[in-house]
Amino acid sequence: MIEQFFHPILMLLGAAIIVVVTFHRLHVPPSLGYILVGVLLSSYTPGSVIEAQPIHMLAEFGIVFLLFTIGLNFSLPQIYASHGLVLGLGTAQVLLTTIAVGVVVWLMGLPVAAAFVVGAVFAQSSTTIISKTLSEQGEEHSRHGRLGTGMNIFQDVTAVPFLIVIPAFGVAAEGIGALASSLGLALAKAALAFALVFIVGRKLLRPLFHLVAVQRSAEVFTLTVLFVSLVAAWITQNLGMSTAFGAFLAGMVLGETEFRHQVESTIRPIRDVLLGLFFVGIGMLFDLSVFPQIWHWALAGAVVLMVSKAFIVAQIVQLVRIDTLTAWRTGWLLAVGGEFGFALLTIALGMQAIDQETGQITLASVLLSMIGGPFLIRYNHALARLFVRQPASQREGTTLQLNTETTSKLRDHVIICGYGRIGQSVAHFLEEERIPYIALDLDPVKVKEAHTAGEQVFYGDAAERDILEAVGVSTARLLVISHEDIMSAHKVLHHVRDLRPDLPVMVRTRDESHVDELRKSGATEVVPETLEAALMIAAHTLLLLDVPISRVMRRMQQQRDKRYHLLREFYRGNNVFTDTLQENDADRLRPIILPPDSGAAGRTLREFNLEGVAVTALVRQGKRQLTPSLDTPLQVGDVIVLFGSPDDLERAEKALSV
Repeated sequence: MIEQFFHPILMLLGAAIIVVVTFHRLHVPPSLGYILVGVLLSSYTPGSVIEAQPIHMLAEFGIVFLLFTIGLNFSLPQIYASHGLVLGLGTAQVLLTTIAVGVVVWLMGLPVAAAFVVGAVFAQSSTTIISKTLSEQGEEHSRHGRLGTGMNIFQDVTAVPFLIVIPAFGVAAEGIGALASSLGLALAKAALAFALVFIVGRKLLRPLFHLVAVQRSAEVFTLTVLFVSLVAAWITQNLGMSTAFGAFLAGMVLGETEFRHQVESTIRPIRDVLLGLFFVGIGMLFDLSVFPQIWHWALAGAVVLMVSKAFIVAQIVQLVRIDTLTAWRTGWLLAVGGEFGFALLTIALGMQAIDQETGQITLASVLLSMIGGPFLIRYNHALARLFVRQPASQREGTTLQLNTETTSKLRDHVIICGYGRIGQSVAHFLEEERIPYIALDLDPVKVKEAHTAGEQVFYGDAAERDILEAVGVSTARLLVISHEDIMSAHKVLHHVRDLRPDLPVMVRTRDESHVDELRKSGATEVVPETLEAALMIAAHTLLLLDVPISRVMRRMQQQRDKRYHLLREFYRGNNVFTDTLQENDADRLRPIILPPDSGAAGRTLREFNLEGVAVTALVRQGKRQLTPSLDTPLQVGDVIVLFGSPDDLERAEKALSV
């Protein structure tokens, strides 16, 4: 009996591994890979076929566990604490998109029920694509990144009512009266399900999991989690609603207990595997043979989906007094279709709330938007610029203010890009040392408060060339990039290296993953937050273990020396730290003066054997030039500053003395 399943299972697993690994290497979300596997192995595609019914049955469990984990992360106290965001931005986006898209397709001739389903499906956005692409771009901690991610997460919660409403639309063909009666009955059943799962479960689940946890058995704990989630799904199914709604309620109950994190950890591997099968099942629903007949409708649907969501999000975000550029950048992040939309579409097709042809067009539209989504997110800044109608006047006003009131007075100052917690800390230290500074930030409220307090903070995008010129980059002594937007940091470095090649630039980053690329872009030094946090924790750990403070400080210095070349680039003299052999052999700086009789005069640095050393500066007639070109002709009296090991420095000095 089992032999007949071996071939399709092996074919499915093999295809999934090959496609998903390939998509990972191409930095494409794995969900699209699973969908492609479903398309390739469906009955609509020539070649090997896997029976769809078992896949769809397992895929339904994927939806159940997806909603269960969403419920775990959104208990009632958490939702209440975030009510402003939920009711304001998240709910408004889902509701307005559903209404706007629903009205458009209803006017095109679709029934009310089908129009509502299409609007609800289009209102969802992909958590996987948004979070993955933002992370790859280093924008996950930017203002628009945090706002977009937050709204996207709350979409899943605000869309839960669709799990109640959509099944009720299955009787829409019987008339408005039947539909109204069905909706009323669905809401009554939802209230009953809430009472059974939430109120009763609240009293039973905590004692149950306490009893299970005492057994200290991982398999019993896993079985209990599966049992609870599936019982909740069974209750709502028997009440005529979706299984996903019951699982969501059960997750919310457990989300308020101390077992939440262990439950989530236990269910995650099972959920991920079943979600993969869910996406395979979605691919099997897609009829590739009808795509040539519906491609124009699918493309139009994808355009409507992306443009309408971007516009709606941009408008509602501006209502909470967030600047226009950030609002549009957030809008383009959320413009992509989402996985939860597939779940709603699957439920609607199962309940016959939408016909097969419309379902195919809707499915293809969401797929096209998910394929184009990474490109929208990657170029969100450029796209947002196209829709910001008054940036020029705002920039002119800011630039004029900076030019007339500030720039003419600035000399040897520090420019701080980003006035968050790091930027403010740097500014306060500079102020104590009486070093002049000027800071830029894109949060108008923060800028207004700081400016009112007498701090030199102005509204402006440091990634724009004219803004950098306005804050006196030509006369600055140092530039500090203290925000976490890596793409913006690269743009700032590009402009700075074009305007002031010799200006030192310090860049703050979250971890060490972007250090090398930022240095290649022109950063003088890059400081990873996680590294410094790790060093401080390690230092305190050693001190609490009674390790002598001198040894602790030496360990910290050695670790920093390995990562920060500026800490290694100094003139050691005698006994800088200790006289250990390791430190005497460490890399260092050495200035070499070309005497009047030097044979190096007139020749370029490239002509000499300087292997193993770096030319960090060239001082000529009192002017210091950082990292000079190797094609620079040398002159008598030049001071060449080299960095390297003692042996390599000796070799380079002899070569330059010929």
